[in-house]
Parts: sequence; C-alpha cells; structure tokens
Amino acid sequence: MQVPVYNLAGKELEKIEVNEQVFGVPFNQAVVHQVMVAQQANARQGTASTKNRRAVTGSTRKLFRQKGTGSARAGSITSPLRRGGGIIFGPSPRSYRQELTKKMRRLALRCVLSAKVRDQELMVLEELNFAEPKTRQMAEVLAALGVSSSAIIVTADPEENVVKSARNLPGIKIMPASLMNVVDILSCKMILITVAAVRKAEKLWGDRLSKGGSNAPLPGIASSSDN
Repeated sequence: MQVPVYNLAGKELEKIEVNEQVFGVPFNQAVVHQVMVAQQANARQGTASTKNRRAVTGSTRKLFRQKGTGSARAGSITSPLRRGGGIIFGPSPRSYRQELTKKMRRLALRCVLSAKVRDQELMVLEELNFAEPKTRQMAEVLAALGVSSSAIIVTADPEENVVKSARNLPGIKIMPASLMNVVDILSCKMILITVAAVRKAEKLWGDRLSKGGSNAPLPGIASSSDN
C-alpha cells in the first residue's frame, strides 16, 4: 500500500510504499483492548498501604470490664470501630502486573497503526531535523501540517533538538519508533512519523505473526471482522 509523504510546509511530495504487515492489518478489538489494559496495569506502582488493627500502635489492654457498665463490650483501642484504630479491608502493597506474549503486543501495535492509516490520522514526513531547539519553529510546522490537537511525533532515533522544540507544546509527545506503544497511540489524534521511522518500524514489526500470515488471528481470540 502507498501513503503520501509531506514536507515541513505541508506540501505533498510523493508517495511511498509501506509494509502492509505493519500498516494494513485488520483491527482486532479483543487483542488491542487486552494489551491496553495490561499496559495501564503494568504502569501502576501498587504501593498503596494501610494499617490493620495488628499494625496500629496502641495498648492491647481491655478498655473496661465486660459487664456491668451499660455500654457495649469493647476490647483493644486499636479496634477498627474506634478513632485511630486499624482500617478494615484496606489496600496493601501488591503487584498489578499482567503478562503478555510478544505476539499479542506486536499485533496490537500493528492494529492501532493500521487504524491510524485508514482514518487518515497518520502523516509521513520527509524528514524532521532542526539545527537548534526552536519551539516557535515546531509550532509553525504543526500549523502547516494542520495539527491542531494532540499528536505524537515519531523519529527513527532520539533527536535532541526536536525533543526540546516540542516538549513545551501542549498535547504533543515525542518518541523514537522503538518506543511506540498502544496507549500513547490511542490517546492522540495524529501521528507524525518520518520516513526513516517508518522503515525502522517495518524492520521491528514487519515479520509475520504466524505461519498463516499477518492477518491470522491468535488462537482462541476472534478478530472484530469475524463478529
């Protein structure tokens, strides 16, 4: 399949051929959802913690005698029913990590990239090189390309001047091709990717998912086209 290539002034220069195994995959909603949930879960620290009645500091003596006071029986001052006592069923440190196979991660990334191409929300740039960091110059480039909302700028390798030029612009993220992920792609409106980054993405994720081809669904998971 072919996609247009633009210069920094927003003018279409040519069309290049891209790998359909990366940019032409049918959308598999089940896999994309599972990978997105797992990525968000793996980002959680899981350090929330509270003290139960065993961990709270306080005397363990019985507050008053069992009978004859007219009040309800009471034990330790660390009881969850009393102020300063322990917490009932409070959170404790835990791991939220979910394991995913490499095949699922790659398929989900291909699906969201392909969806961006079909929705015309992916623009390929001839190159993106700045001699020095200039936020105004980056803003002018985005305006010329018609980017008025959130966007991800993808380069083949980390470009220091590009990062410094765009880091103060709201809604703009910058990353090398090797760090593209499902959550960031789904959270932005546009993807601006250089030709070199496209070729690197094809090299990273261009191999077939299975012997049946790039469009073959994972075992036990039906694609959205089958529903």
